[in-house]
Amino acid sequence: MTTLPVVTPARLSGPSPCAAAFRPSDPPRTGRVAFWRPDGEPLGEIFGGAAEVTRLNVVVPDDGGGVSVCEVPALELSVADAVPLLTRARAMTGAHPATVFWGAASVLALQLAARGRLLPGVSPGGFDAWRAGPLDPADIERLRDLAAAMPPYAHAVPLPGTGPLELADPERHLRDFLDAVADGLPRSPAAALATGGPAFAAPVPQHIPEQRAWAADVAAGHDAGVRISLRVEVRGMAEGEGMDELAGEGSAATFHAVLQLHSLTDPTLVADAAEVWAGASPAGQAFGPQARMDALLTLRRAAAAWAPLTPLLSAAVPDALELADDEIAELLGPASRALAAAGVQVHWPKALARTLTARAVVGPADEGNTDGPEAGPPSLLSADALLSFSWRFAVDGQEVDKAELDRIAEAGRPLVRLHDQWVLIDPEAVRAARDRRDRKITPLDALGAALTGSVEDGDGRVAVQASGWLARLRDRLAHPEGAGAVPVRQPAALTATLRDYQLRGLDWLHRMTSLGLGACLADDMGLGKTITLIALHLHRQDDPGSAGPTLVVCPASLMGNWQREIEKFAPGTPARRFHAGRRSLAGLADGEFVLTTYGTMRLDAGKLAAVGWGLVVADEAQHVKNPFSATAKALRSVPAKARVALTGTPVENNLSELWAILDWTTPGLLGPLGRFRSRCAQAVEGGPAASPEAAAAAERLARLVRPFLLRRRKSDPGIAPELPPKTETDRAVTLTKEQAGLYEAVVREGLDEIAGTDGFARHGLVVRLLTSLKQICNHPAQYLKEADPQVPGRSGKVELLDELLDTLLAEGAGVLVFTQYVQMARLLETHLAARGVPAQLLHGGTPVARREELVRRFQDSEVPVFLLSLKAAGTGLNLTRASHVVHFDRWWNPAVEAQATDRAYRIGQTQPVQVHRIVAEGTIEDRIAELLRRKQRLADAVLGAGEAALTELTDAELADLVALRGSER
Repeated sequence: MTTLPVVTPARLSGPSPCAAAFRPSDPPRTGRVAFWRPDGEPLGEIFGGAAEVTRLNVVVPDDGGGVSVCEVPALELSVADAVPLLTRARAMTGAHPATVFWGAASVLALQLAARGRLLPGVSPGGFDAWRAGPLDPADIERLRDLAAAMPPYAHAVPLPGTGPLELADPERHLRDFLDAVADGLPRSPAAALATGGPAFAAPVPQHIPEQRAWAADVAAGHDAGVRISLRVEVRGMAEGEGMDELAGEGSAATFHAVLQLHSLTDPTLVADAAEVWAGASPAGQAFGPQARMDALLTLRRAAAAWAPLTPLLSAAVPDALELADDEIAELLGPASRALAAAGVQVHWPKALARTLTARAVVGPADEGNTDGPEAGPPSLLSADALLSFSWRFAVDGQEVDKAELDRIAEAGRPLVRLHDQWVLIDPEAVRAARDRRDRKITPLDALGAALTGSVEDGDGRVAVQASGWLARLRDRLAHPEGAGAVPVRQPAALTATLRDYQLRGLDWLHRMTSLGLGACLADDMGLGKTITLIALHLHRQDDPGSAGPTLVVCPASLMGNWQREIEKFAPGTPARRFHAGRRSLAGLADGEFVLTTYGTMRLDAGKLAAVGWGLVVADEAQHVKNPFSATAKALRSVPAKARVALTGTPVENNLSELWAILDWTTPGLLGPLGRFRSRCAQAVEGGPAASPEAAAAAERLARLVRPFLLRRRKSDPGIAPELPPKTETDRAVTLTKEQAGLYEAVVREGLDEIAGTDGFARHGLVVRLLTSLKQICNHPAQYLKEADPQVPGRSGKVELLDELLDTLLAEGAGVLVFTQYVQMARLLETHLAARGVPAQLLHGGTPVARREELVRRFQDSEVPVFLLSLKAAGTGLNLTRASHVVHFDRWWNPAVEAQATDRAYRIGQTQPVQVHRIVAEGTIEDRIAELLRRKQRLADAVLGAGEAALTELTDAELADLVALRGSER
C-alpha cells in the first residue's frame, strides 16, 4: 500500500468539493478511485505523489436540462489508499455526496470483512481474487438500500467499451467496489503461510484459471439462492410423562434435527429438505433442482462446523437426523453459535420453555419484612452494615426454587417437565446456576446495583431487584418528586429570596445529606451555588442530627467572595478564615463557617480532621480531580457527616475526574478506579453510539450518577429567562510577516525533532511545539522572551485588540481580557499603559487582598479594562460590570473558556454580554475550534467522549494540525 503524505478529508471540501468515482479493474484490488470536481477545475497537488493525475470522461448535466460527456482533470488513488480517506470524509461537513457515498460503501466493505465475509474466487481474467460474501438477507437488504441511495455523480464514469452514456448499474457497481476492498485486505505478509502459497495471499496478481471450477464449487453454497436451517423436533413424547420418567434410560422422547431450505430471493418461501428433493409440495417445487446442490454445499460447511451433521451428507435425502441428549446440550450452547457463524440457524419448538434466567435480590437480610423503617442502616457509608445478595432463577418467567433447580440438575437431561410444562434447557447452564452462592455486600454496592438495575457477576451482567427499605430508598433517589415528597422551605435566617431552581437545589441537597449521602452540585457558573450552600447550612442547623460547623475548601481567590456572601445572606452566622497567619479553630461554634484554601487544607489536614464537621464543602472541586494528588488525599482524610462538591465542570477531559469527585462525596459509589475505568469509563468515552455495549454502559452510568449529581445549565427552561442574552463571535486575524516566518520555522524544526521519537520524549516535544506556536500567534515577543519588547506592529491580535478597545471604551463598556499566559498579560498591560488605556492585571501571584481590591475597582467602574490570567481568574470572580469578554488566545478546554466568560455572564448581569474570541487565521488555532467542539461532547455524554489527546496524534496528523495555511499578510 502506498504511504500517503499529509492528506486529510478537509482537502476534498471547500467552495467546490471533490466528487469520487470508482473504476473497477481485473483483478478487483487493482481498481482505482478517481477524485474530480464537477466544475471541471483542477484539484491541485492535494495528494502529493500518492495520486496519479489523469483525464477522466464523465457524464454530467448540461445547460439544456440533459446530460453530456465531458473530460475533466482527475486524481486517482488505488482502492487501498482511497478507503481510509473515504471513511473519514463521509462525516465531513461540506463533502460532495458522491464522496460521502463511497465513504459509506467503504465502511460496509470493512464491516463485512471484519465479520469474516470473504470468499475466494477467480476473476474473469483468471486471477486470484477475494470477494465479499456470503451475504445474509440483512446484508443484501443493506447493500440494496445503499445502492438505491447512490447519487448520479458516484457512477458518472461511462462503462469501458460501451456507448458514451452507458453507466454502471448501481447495485452491480457497488458490489464491484465491495469486492475490490475485500480483495486487498487478506494480503498481509503472513497470509501466504495460511494459504500455503502466493495465490490469494500475495499482492501481485496470480494467474490461476485452472482453479476456476474449484472456486465456483467453494463459493456456490455460500451465496446461492438458498440457505439452510435446522428445525429441532421432539418426537415420541407422551403428555403424561413426568420428569422422573424422562430422567431415566427408557424415555421414549427423542430429538430430531430437520433440514429446512429458505429462499434468499423470497423470504416467505421455506420448505423441508424432503419436500425439495421430492418436489412433493408447491413450496418444494418452487426451489428447483439447483437448490439441492446449493443445500448440499451449505450442509457440507455446516457439518465442518458441527460434526454430528456429517451423516446427513451421505443420506439419499438429507432430511432428519436423530440427536442424542449430549448433542442437544451442545446445540443449546456452543454448537448453535458455531453453526450461526457458518450461516446456519437453529430453530427450537415454540411450545418448549428453554430460557433459564438469573436475577439477584438485594436488600435487608430479613427480606420478608417490607414494613421496616424508612431510612436505611445508621450510615450507608459503613462497610460493616452488610446487606444480603440472594440469587433467584426462572424458566420463561416462572420462578424455580432451589429444590427444583437441584432436581433439574440431577436429571442431567436437556428435556424435563417442570410446572406442568416441558422444559428444554442446557444441563451445564443449570449446574452453573445451582453453583451460584448467596453472599453479603456493602450498602453502597447494593444501592448502586438497585439504581442501575443490574450487576456484573462473572459471566456477565444479571438483573437486580431491590427489596425492603433499599427499594424505597432507590425510588426516593430516582424519583425525588414522587408521591408524598414534601419539599423543604427556605430557611428563615436567609436574607434573600431563592429562585425556584435554587429551592429545588436546596431540597435535593437536604435530601442527599440527610440520608448520609454525598452530592455534587454541578450548576453552570453564575447560577448561585454559593447561596444555595449557605441556605443548606442554615437548614441543617435546625436538625440536631445534622448540626455542626461547615468547612468550605476553595481556591484562595474565592475566600473573600464566600465571606461576603455569608455576611450578606446569613447575617449573624459566624465565619472565619483558616488561612495564612489565622489558622486557629479555638472556640468553634456548631453553626459556624470555616473557610480555607486547598493549599492550607493540605498543610493542616491533621488539625482539620480533628473537628467533628457537620458538612464539608469542596468549592471548584475540579481542583481535586486527580485522586492521587496530595490535595485530594488530604481532603479525603477530613471526616464529616456529609460532603458536598461544587463545580461547574465535573468532567473536563475524562470520566476519571467525575469518579474522583463522586468517590470523595460518596466513597465507594462507583467502585475502585481501575474497575470503573475498565468496565465503564472506557466504553463511554468511546462514544455511546460506538456500540450497543457502549450505549448500555453510558445508560447504566447515567442511572447511577444521576441521583448524586445535579447538573443545571443557563440554557435550561426556567433558568434562561432570568439571564440576559449572550452572543459569541470568532474574530480572525492574519499573522504579520514576522509571525509567519517564526511560525513556519518552528513547525519545520519541531516536526523534524519529533519524527522518530515516542513515549514521554515525544509527548514533551509535541507539547512544546504546540505551546510555542500559540505564543507566536499571540506575539513574537512572548515566544522570544524579549526583556524590553516593542509591542505595536508585530501582532495581528494586538492590533485587533486595540481597535476593539478604542470602540468599546468610547461606549463606556467594561471589558475583560483573558489570556492563559501571564507573560502575555504583562505585555498587554505595558502596551495599554503606553496607549493611555486604563487597565489592571490579575494573575496567580496576586495576593488575596489585592485580588479583592482589583475586583472592587472594576465593579465600581474605576478601571474599564481588566486583564486576567485564565487559570487564576477563570473561576469564582463576580465581574458583572463587564459587558464584553475577549479571549485573546484559545484554551484547550471549552469548559475552562466558558467558566472565564461566566465571570461576566452570571446572575446579577443586567446587560447583554458579547464574547470575542481572537483566532489567528490559518494556524493551529483554526484547528483548535473543532477539537473544542468534540471535547464538549464528553461532558454531555453522561451528564464522554472525548477526543484523542493531541500528543497521541500521528506524525502526519500532527503536521496537518500545525501547518500554516496562507495566514501571512
